[in-house]
Amino acid sequence: QVQFVESGGGLVQSGMSLRLSCTASGFDFSNSYMTWYRQTPGKQRELVARISSGGSTFYSDFAKGRFAISRDNAKNTVSLQMNNLKSDDTAAYYCNSARYSLGTYVPSEYWGQGTQVTVSS
Repeated sequence: QVQFVESGGGLVQSGMSLRLSCTASGFDFSNSYMTWYRQTPGKQRELVARISSGGSTFYSDFAKGRFAISRDNAKNTVSLQMNNLKSDDTAAYYCNSARYSLGTYVPSEYWGQGTQVTVSS
């Protein structure tokens, strides 16, 4: 059974940092793209960052220069270091695997509970 368990969220002040972690199971983690998404109420989930099995990374524009995604294939974990947080970063954060198909990266149908990040200004 595919599972994603996110942790590390919390309430922080603007400008501070948080490190999110995700433990995944039930699929071939080491050979999968891994992603972080975020979602605020009433909006669609949006991609934050993606990392390939070999460590190549991609960031959405809002995350560039502030966030860093990493993975540990031995532990089936993916992390997101978030620095210089802003109030606009307030959201629930989710990790997921992804596959490359027809020119796009498609997340799996499985989603964890997410971890809430709240940034106060």
